Amino acid sequence: MAEPSRGLLDTSVVIDHDILDPALLPDESAISSITLAELAAGPHATRNAQERARRQDRLQWAATTWDALPFDTEAARLYGRIFAATRAAGQSSRARLADLLIASTAAANGLPLYTRNPTDFAALKRLIKVITL
Repeated sequence: MAEPSRGLLDTSVVIDHDILDPALLPDESAISSITLAELAAGPHATRNAQERARRQDRLQWAATTWDALPFDTEAARLYGRIFAATRAAGQSSRARLADLLIASTAAANGLPLYTRNPTDFAALKRLIKVITL
């Protein structure tokens, strides 16, 4: 019998969670506190009242579905390696800060990262396993 799959869900996966095939998701999933931060900013990034309400609902759902993994000392240490790999690949690290912090959280917890945006993490193949949905 196979071991249950585990993984950290990128914000893109949490946003699209209800339209994804559940068979593609890990058996045991987690999110980063950085994803909660991105989701908390979401309602403030639109002027459309219906979209704001939809984003607020997504935030509340995520916050009650998962206990977010913290960006801790180990994640901070690994962020240096993640930053260096991104820089070495000629990619901007400042514009993608949240993505890199989420990747660092996955690395610190030994989890593969499930994402809808694999190009955001292409430079990190040697540091984390990225699973595209």
